[in-house]
This record gives sequence, C-alpha cells and structure tokens, in this order.
Amino acid sequence: MKNLIFVALAALSLTACSENETDSNVSSFSMQSASADYASQCSKPVQTVSGNINATNNHWTAGTIWEIDGIVNVQSGITLTIDAGTYIKAKPRTDNTATGVLVVQKGGTLNANGTATAPVVFTSYKLLDCNAATTAAPGDFGGIVILGDAPTNQPTTTTIEGLSGALYTYGGANAAHNGGSLTYVRIEFAGYDLLAPNSGNEINGLTLGGVGSGTVLNHIQVSYGKDDSFEFFGGTVNASNLVSFAADDDNFDFDNGYVGTITCALALADFNSTHSQSGGNPDSNGIELDNNSTGSTVTPITNPVINNLTIVGARNSAQGALYENAIHVRRNGKLTLNDAITTGYTVGILNETVSGAAVNPADLSFTNVSAHGFTFATASKIGSTTAALTISGVTATSTTSPATAWGMTQPFFNVTSTPWNVTPRNCGDFKGTWTNYSF
Repeated sequence: MKNLIFVALAALSLTACSENETDSNVSSFSMQSASADYASQCSKPVQTVSGNINATNNHWTAGTIWEIDGIVNVQSGITLTIDAGTYIKAKPRTDNTATGVLVVQKGGTLNANGTATAPVVFTSYKLLDCNAATTAAPGDFGGIVILGDAPTNQPTTTTIEGLSGALYTYGGANAAHNGGSLTYVRIEFAGYDLLAPNSGNEINGLTLGGVGSGTVLNHIQVSYGKDDSFEFFGGTVNASNLVSFAADDDNFDFDNGYVGTITCALALADFNSTHSQSGGNPDSNGIELDNNSTGSTVTPITNPVINNLTIVGARNSAQGALYENAIHVRRNGKLTLNDAITTGYTVGILNETVSGAAVNPADLSFTNVSAHGFTFATASKIGSTTAALTISGVTATSTTSPATAWGMTQPFFNVTSTPWNVTPRNCGDFKGTWTNYSF
C-alpha cells in the first residue's frame, strides 16, 4: 500500500500516526517527513541512465528521478555521487534480464549520503508512477552491488553472485579498500534471480563483495527484498545502524571470509511478505552464516563481530513456521555476538556442523544473548539430527507461544492492536523519519 501522506505535510504529528494505523500492515512508525514521500516525488522529471557512469552522468540530484536501465556500472577510477533526498528506480524490462542494478566495480566509488529527513531511496517504479492503485512487489528494483579488493577466502577471479563475467570479480589484499559512503539509504523491493527462483545466484538488496574497512556504511534499510537484504561476501567493511525489514530470504548473510564488525542492527519480519523456501520447506533466516559454500576451513574464516542485534520474527507459532532460524551458523563459519535478542522464529540459534562432525563450542563466542524459538531456543544440527544445545553466553531462553518480547515494548510488526515498538533496543534510530515500514 502506498503511503500517500501528502494530505498531511505534518507527517510526524500524532494525528498522522493515528490515521496510518487503520491498515493491517501499517505500524505507528510508518509516517514519513514530506521529503521522503513518494507522492511528492512522482511528478519530477525522469532521467534514464544505462551502461557505464561517466563525467556526464556521475552526479544524481534530488530534482530528478533517476531510472536505471539494465545494469549500470561505476567503473574503476569513477565516482558516482547521489544527493540527499534523491529517488532512484528501475526501468522495467520484459525480457527477463536484470534491470535496476547499480554495480560499483573494483576501484569504483559510490557516495550516496542522505540525511535523517531526506534519505536516498532506491525503490519500486510503481511507487513513483503517481497512481495510488498500483502495488509494489519484490523484484521491482534490481539492487546495489559494491565490489572491492579486500581479502576473501575465494580466488580473486571469483564473480559475484547474481552477475556474470570478468567485470564483476571481487577480492584481493587491500583490507582498507574504500568503495565510498552510504548513509541514510533505503533500498526497497529489490532482487533479481539470474537463473531461476531460489537458484542460489541472486542479486540482493545490498551485496558487498570484498569490500574494505575504508568504506562507510550506516543507517541503511532494506525492505521487501526478493532475496537477502544484506549479503557480505568476504571483506573487512564495518557497518552500523542497519535495518532489514520483511526479507523474502535472509536478513543478513555472511560468507567467504567476512570479518568486519556490525554495530546496532535490526531484522524485523512482516509475515504477510513473501517467504523463501528450499525443497518446499521454509528457508528464511535472521542470519545465515557460512565459511563458504563447501564448508572448508580455508582462511580467513567467516567470523563477523555483531554488537547490539535484534531479530524479531512472528508472534505466534503458526506464523513463525513461515521462517527457519533466527541465527544459523554452519559450514565451519564462526560468529562473535555481543548483546543480542532473537524471538519469533522456529529455532532461535542453530549451530550446524559439516559431514556429521561434532559441534565445536569455539565457533560461537556469545555475550549477553537471549534466544527464543518455537521449537528450540538453541540447538545443534549434526547430519540430519537437530537437538537442543546449551550455548555459553546465552543467558535466557524460551520456547513459548506467543513469542517472548524480551522486555521490548511490542516488537512484532503485524500485531495491529498495539503499535510496533522495539524500545528500549532502538539503538539505531529504527523508528526515525528516514525509515519506512509501510508502503
């Protein structure tokens, strides 16, 4: 549903808040500032960009809607600057090829820096057509891919998932690689599958391949994606204030030797969204983490450090059955987790081994973690057997239905009787004017 709040420019008023609660998918924090309203943007002129960024199209301003035709490349040595308040959409295609995909190749730079009241928004073309009757869908926008030469545990000739060809390789020896800056950015209704649904070769909302610590990522929200919201393929980049809302597949995916730090992140489910499956079974995780696709012990070992994490699924077990694990660590990956809450998934935290090997407690370094799961709060999977597992550093567990709120005011998005609110875990301005939880 489009959030046509131009009828009340005082979008942050309590009146607007109350009116927005009438729709079943609308939370009390769906209101936006006037600068972040689709209806106020849709009549702007449209500038289509295709091929490679160059000196004539390397500055995207807020007075224009920018339309990405196919795959647009920011090549080595080129910088693309996107101003605060700018809206970007995909040019629709009928030939089943990727469109609305912005790729920053090795050596390229993307500076997309919004503000709390004027974010940079990559979104569905259907929200910018000035027609309230059209409905956005996952896949309406392609996605953003940033590639760098920071270390991974794959060959530097490896092509990033979702694309094909030598132009789209990632990885190297430059841990301090700088791919630019993304701040106060929303990516909505993204995703593209190169081969077929759930092929394992998809474009995510934000894909990061070999991105280094010189890159700035903060206040980024990915909503209603067709695949993962955020995927980190190796690299050393740090990120803060991340929101994944209503992902079809995983909210946060780490593999191929990623070793950066994530500070203050929220994964929030909307059980009315689409849901990924594998073999007919739910396949959506809050976090999915592998060392690599084969589960080898090649280094660097995937081991993100995540500080202050909140993963919220569905409130009851029937809705929770649409999802798999809040946190799934497998294939010889490792996870360092400090101050985290998971709730509303079938399994809270699952540690899965390779080839029937025993669980290694050293793979998980947890401090002050609370875990809820409708079936298991914390578990191991060895071969085909899943069983309860005690994990050091998990200080509280629950398997109740309704799911445990863990002290949050009302964290479940689809409970219409009480406004959504993750307080006191709102470390990343998750309810700020830059976010949007209803469309």
